[in-house]
Amino acid sequence: MPALRRPRALRHGDRVAVLAPASPFEREAFARGVEELRALGFEPVFDAGVFARNGYLAGPAGQRAAALRAAWRAPDIAGIFAVRGGYGSAQILPLLDVEEMRRSAKPLVGCSDLTALLSFLAIGCGLVCFHGPMLVNLAEREEGYDRRSLLGCVTEPAPLGELCPTGVEILNRGEARGVLLGGTLTQLLASLSTPFAFTPPDGYVLFLDDVGERPYRIDRMLTQVRQAGLLAAATAVVCAEFPACRDDAGRDARSVIAALLADFPGPVLFGFPSGHTAGPTLTLPLGVTVTVTARRRPGLIVEEAAVA
Repeated sequence: MPALRRPRALRHGDRVAVLAPASPFEREAFARGVEELRALGFEPVFDAGVFARNGYLAGPAGQRAAALRAAWRAPDIAGIFAVRGGYGSAQILPLLDVEEMRRSAKPLVGCSDLTALLSFLAIGCGLVCFHGPMLVNLAEREEGYDRRSLLGCVTEPAPLGELCPTGVEILNRGEARGVLLGGTLTQLLASLSTPFAFTPPDGYVLFLDDVGERPYRIDRMLTQVRQAGLLAAATAVVCAEFPACRDDAGRDARSVIAALLADFPGPVLFGFPSGHTAGPTLTLPLGVTVTVTARRRPGLIVEEAAVA
């Protein structure tokens, strides 16, 4: 896989667009998230369109796609933060222009339903992007997101280095290296057999996240991951916390993943706090080479994601 194009590192005072590519949101959380962006040194930019509501969507797909394309083209917009996930990001993909996106590399930060857009940028457009906090996470400040990993990814043109958060478990031992790709499991699988399918290269590191899925559904989805060849192409698997993925019999995502990946030949980690987490969410750069360490101290060693 050719090296993905990295965005320019954000600087103090940069204007960043605040967009809602998926579902609508609460105004109070939005306001707190905007204030936190200002506290980080950025100038949030948005218009009335971000508050649009169309049932469970933040406005019509055409409007959401147009907002993203306008922010991507605007020379005075240095980066983009999503407000929240929910549902709807996949709807805008056919309305985006791959060549237009490739002409400019900007940091886009989001997770959850934004996996559809992140995968499109990384695999479809060859651009580094960021699995990290949205405004609803920023609104909770230190309880909602990890400031060090966010700023290290999007403002520092240097390797992020070691990320070894407490609580990460080793399911399979070892060490492996590859380009980090992935996101929310349900979104990755929903993309298959579409023009925007998750098609990672051989030798990549697979990151998986999800929330509120019953263990049998995790089993079904991981079985599909294996049968689709996504597991065979991976050198390592890094799983997030998978909160609320439990049934009445006491089964949970961890036990299902441990059993299904017991024969995986590379390292497997569980409980990495990015995306859906019980505490602050860490930022991970997608499309950047990482080393997965699953020996004494489990974690990731992350190369640089932005350029000066």
